[in-house]
Amino acid sequence: MDVAADPRNEDASVLAPTDARPDAGLPAEPFAGYRKPLARAAELALEYLESLPDRRVGADPAMAEHLRAQMSRPLAEAGEDPESVIAELAATADPGLTAMNGPRYFGFVIGGTLPAALAADWLASAWDQNAGMHIPTPAAAAAEIAAGAWLVELLGFAPGTSVGFTTGATTANLTCMAAARHEVLRRAGWDVEADGLQGAPAVTVVASDEVHPSMVKAMRIVGLGGRTGLRVAVDDQGRMRLDDLRRALDLTFGPVIVAIQLGNVNSGAFDPLDEIVPLVRELPNAWLHVDGAFGLWAAASPRLRPLAGRLSEVDSAATDAHKWLNTPYDTGLAFIRNEAPVRAAMSIAAAYLPASPAERDPFEYAPEMSRRARGFPVYAALRSLGRRGLADMIERGCAVASFMAERLAADPAVRILNDVVLNQALVRFGDDDALTQEVVRRVQADGTLWAGGTVWHGLGAMRISVSGWSTSEADALQSVDAILRALHEAKQA
Repeated sequence: MDVAADPRNEDASVLAPTDARPDAGLPAEPFAGYRKPLARAAELALEYLESLPDRRVGADPAMAEHLRAQMSRPLAEAGEDPESVIAELAATADPGLTAMNGPRYFGFVIGGTLPAALAADWLASAWDQNAGMHIPTPAAAAAEIAAGAWLVELLGFAPGTSVGFTTGATTANLTCMAAARHEVLRRAGWDVEADGLQGAPAVTVVASDEVHPSMVKAMRIVGLGGRTGLRVAVDDQGRMRLDDLRRALDLTFGPVIVAIQLGNVNSGAFDPLDEIVPLVRELPNAWLHVDGAFGLWAAASPRLRPLAGRLSEVDSAATDAHKWLNTPYDTGLAFIRNEAPVRAAMSIAAAYLPASPAERDPFEYAPEMSRRARGFPVYAALRSLGRRGLADMIERGCAVASFMAERLAADPAVRILNDVVLNQALVRFGDDDALTQEVVRRVQADGTLWAGGTVWHGLGAMRISVSGWSTSEADALQSVDAILRALHEAKQA
């Protein structure tokens, strides 16, 4: 029956096509429309990137309401010129942007973007490949294979370790937890993918008292609970205490997942992996996971690798490439020593999905089926850096963090709360929470740099995280001067 004549349709004209031609509304030369908006976008992007050394680092908080008003306009009936849309978007968004990829952004362990990685990401967007399967886009799959193999070797994982490309460390942790859940329950005689968790043997998760919230979120999503399991006490630097870990492991029975940290989110400290491995291996059915969102990259430096320990001994690990590898958002990495558990947890089958048994399908190693080709920017970043360049970038970040901590500590009103072993420095002012909070506020308002506040073992602190590839000694000195200026102004006020 014709739609317009269907008596069940109260307003048939809404559904009836206004023009039955298949190409109705399509421009005469549709692909010619890319050049002007893309050229304008490239011009505006370069202007932004070249402004980073001198740009105010933090977004203007007073602009929030204005931005909402400017962007939340009624959608016009007719479409607008793409080039004009891009130009206006850039102008409107500019005061609400934070220079996270600049040289003086020290908040939330966010790296910048390497030139080659950004260029590759632009290509990935232009190519618009759905990178979930090998057959439709073998180039994207090949980039993941190559970059993954380089990373396994550079970071010291066991040969044959699989690498899944995810949105970030949270989904990388989620991937690893799903693989761990599968494997420990499989050993206990339970098929969790087929039968779910109801009635399954209980899985005990052992983690640090200072486990990162992303790990807790991953455990919640895979059904292991955020408040269940056992927590292990930490020392004054946030490292897992071995004596308390032994006591916790003695209390476990059945399937166990032990989750440790390489790079405490506040102090940068590392749980002692090499001492933890033999304790976990004494258990009959245990999985050892490493949350190394940024600290894992220390293993890429021969000088810093002893901090991380023997990663070849772990069952899984998670990290962010958009932290210390300095690729664009978003790219996480999930390393699984034995690929069978992750493929069991992540694989699906359908009649319309082309099987490629001789090739690696990326969706079998990460949660997403449809996703952007994250392997291209990772591949380009690694090739542009090389082995030495990657190690130098990691070591430079650590050197800047130590340099800033030393300069700040020379002021008698400043106290550094942690041992600066990596890229994190915790700074306290006047041994006073209120003064510390005021200094953080003034630093953010000043705009020379951006650093956030935190609470470390009950004490308020400023957290300095150095992970951008472009940060120099001059940036460090400029930032230290701005912090001390904010301190002295706050004391006078």
